[in-house]
Amino acid sequence: MPHTREGGSLSIPRTVRTIASLPGEGSVAVWQGAVASLSMAVGGLGVGWMASGSSLIRVPFFIALRDSPVLVVLCTVLVAFGGLFLVRAWLRLGQRVDDWSSVHPMVAVKAAALWCAPFMVTFPMLSRDVYSYIGQGRLMAAGLDPYLNGISALNNYHNLGPDSLWTEAPTPYGPLFLWIEQAVVAVSGGSLEIAFVLFRIVAVIGVALCAFSVVGLSEHFGLDPSKTLWLTVANPLFVINFVASIHNDALMLGFLLLGLLAAVKRRPVLAAVLVTASIGVKPITIIALPFIGLIWAGKGAGWGRRVACWAGTGAASLALLTVAGAATGFWFGWLPAMATPGTLWIWYAPFGLASEIAGNVTRAVGGDPELVAGIIKGIGTALGALGALWFVLRGGTERIFLRMALAFTAVVLTASMIQPWYITWLMALFALVGIREGWPLLTYYVATVFFTVIALTDQLDVFEWIPLWGVRAVAIVLSVAFVAYMVLWDWKTRVLFAPLIPKRSGA
Repeated sequence: MPHTREGGSLSIPRTVRTIASLPGEGSVAVWQGAVASLSMAVGGLGVGWMASGSSLIRVPFFIALRDSPVLVVLCTVLVAFGGLFLVRAWLRLGQRVDDWSSVHPMVAVKAAALWCAPFMVTFPMLSRDVYSYIGQGRLMAAGLDPYLNGISALNNYHNLGPDSLWTEAPTPYGPLFLWIEQAVVAVSGGSLEIAFVLFRIVAVIGVALCAFSVVGLSEHFGLDPSKTLWLTVANPLFVINFVASIHNDALMLGFLLLGLLAAVKRRPVLAAVLVTASIGVKPITIIALPFIGLIWAGKGAGWGRRVACWAGTGAASLALLTVAGAATGFWFGWLPAMATPGTLWIWYAPFGLASEIAGNVTRAVGGDPELVAGIIKGIGTALGALGALWFVLRGGTERIFLRMALAFTAVVLTASMIQPWYITWLMALFALVGIREGWPLLTYYVATVFFTVIALTDQLDVFEWIPLWGVRAVAIVLSVAFVAYMVLWDWKTRVLFAPLIPKRSGA
């Protein structure tokens, strides 16, 4: 078990402070990752999400880039190749650094920053959620309740570029993020480009909070901060989903980890405030509150102290959320809105796939497919909640971080919709528990590769007269080929996945 200390200091005596001096030729991998990110960013100019109301849509350069099927395919190749090459660079960085203890944490932070930088000057990639953020900010500016009104309540809302799945749905975000959305819309002055750049800056702030917290938490648990940073903020899933795709999960996770850092440093009130801020971005992190109470209770605490700490943590959070709800005038409208993502499904989510199959079978025999699918999704949600509760109550005040990671995993894996960025929450928490060599690290690699491929092949923005299926087929074929190359033929990376490959029997 890793050695645990009561507190953590960010002043870590290391000698290696530059990327160029990374041991084991690690600097080569860092610069390969930079090239990969630049490739993706350039491709994003052609297939990243551009709203129809964008002022850039009439610029001749973008018209030429997006009107030509050949250039659109080229941009798709740059995005898919860049994304998987970034994964390979990340894997090689882990291989080339033999001793992470000789690497100063700032070197890992600089590597992550280098990989994130190209995305600051391209369109939102592989997701258009940021355009929903802009629409919700405009709802706030118009004095409309985003928990009761979808973006479709706005005039010409299609020009804002949101996904049609969300235009009539209430926002599932908390009051803090509503204020951020409103502030961004006010500062951007109606410019979609300025707005998504500002949201990217918000995401980068979230990544910075993650990095700071990871260092402190790693020290506390006796883990190597540099290696944990490599597993988290420098991970391609974090880079792509937080900065390239501009998801508010970056800020949500940043506040959550910062709250956990405050908790282990015996600052329970500050911890409750910071975790409540995370809930105020995306309420899913309400799962962490009882674990904050357990950390506050301390090792060996009996049921009486645990219940008292749970009550104190819950009361502090409830008071803050009540004040925020009163300030917005929307109170706790986010509670019913949290069910919005549960109406969707995806094939690799077990309960999502089961609900779709059952719904189709029910339709074939003349039944109500939506009722049956809804029941199965509801069962999954209930099982996830019960699983999370079990991890809260089971084990007393021991192995709190592992149980919290498992509680989040229970909720995510029983959902009917599992987005690639949801996996970043789990990866961060498990990395702070400690990823051992062997199958735990292999699982981490496989999850990174799989969900990167899902992200790269899911959402590409092309003009309607260019066949989207053909463009996505290019992304899928290239991604599968690159993964096969890394796993089966690349002699440098295939050793990482060797346990997955069946051994040939001898003659």
